[in-house]
Amino acid sequence: MKQGLKDSITHLAHRSGLMPTFCRIFAGRAAILMFHEIQQDHRSELTTGTSAALFEYSLNWLRQEGWEIVSFETCLQRLATDPGPCRYAVLTFDDGYRDNVATALPILERNQAPFMMYVPTGALTRALQSWWLGLRELFRIREAVTIDAMDMRFHCPEFHEKVSGLNKVIEWIHQDYHRAATLTSTFEKAGISLSALNEAYFLSESELQKLARHPLASIGGHTVSHAALSGLDVLSARAEMADNRCYLEQLLQLPVRHFAYPYGGSKACGPREEHLAKEVGFSTAVTTRSGQISDAKSNHFALPRVGVGGPFDTRTRFEVRMSGIQSAAAQMLQVRSLTSSAVER
Repeated sequence: MKQGLKDSITHLAHRSGLMPTFCRIFAGRAAILMFHEIQQDHRSELTTGTSAALFEYSLNWLRQEGWEIVSFETCLQRLATDPGPCRYAVLTFDDGYRDNVATALPILERNQAPFMMYVPTGALTRALQSWWLGLRELFRIREAVTIDAMDMRFHCPEFHEKVSGLNKVIEWIHQDYHRAATLTSTFEKAGISLSALNEAYFLSESELQKLARHPLASIGGHTVSHAALSGLDVLSARAEMADNRCYLEQLLQLPVRHFAYPYGGSKACGPREEHLAKEVGFSTAVTTRSGQISDAKSNHFALPRVGVGGPFDTRTRFEVRMSGIQSAAAQMLQVRSLTSSAVER
């Protein structure tokens, strides 16, 4: 849905006081929450992740509203065997950021909240082409940023201009993931080392080994290079999944059963990738497509998630997403559009 419509629904739901009613009607039986970085200083990171305050609020809100925070395995088991009205929340973190341990883990421990972390090989080996970190650093340190491949120059001395410019470039890359490779020369000219940023932002192998032994933690796969799998040939896409799974299992001496598609939208993964994830040996695979799970019959290799964080997220918007009303409205609009098209034909 367009942002304006989302904001209107958010405002109406919050002002009406009907959020608990909406949740009973529209929310699914389970929700997989998606986080990336959990940032102590959200502003200095150009509001790219989730603030520690919003993260802690989201866990407290889930408890207060009757959502039981459980592990991925427990969630799937309960959906399959428990027909009751209970609702379950699964917490997931993509990419393996250091602040997931430094900032998020104490909050998770206070709440006794299990979680899943999806980790790409390249983050641990420092070989990841983490273009999003490079762009953030570029906009953070410069008052004027030129992106040659876009043929654009951003004048951004102020905070809001930096956030706006950064998000415009990110949106441009998400239109075609091959564009990320064109940023290499831009980073080199600015003296930005992606390897150094990887070292600063991502867990090391030994840190992940320690985390994997934590009673609340589970580790999942996220490819070798964080590539958009749909843009690769079938053998390369399969190797991205299989090699990452093998690497993590050897490193951790634990089974790795769950997977997250990099980027996770319809442009990055589809039925072919779902088949490959199953063929490689994963039990589930999550997308970034917004939504909740209604029952145990959901496609376990195209599971939706509820994203939390980013420059525009708030407590109220989080509550509305968890109520399910936005998803219900989107489905109604889709049905209306299809009906109109059928009538016109």
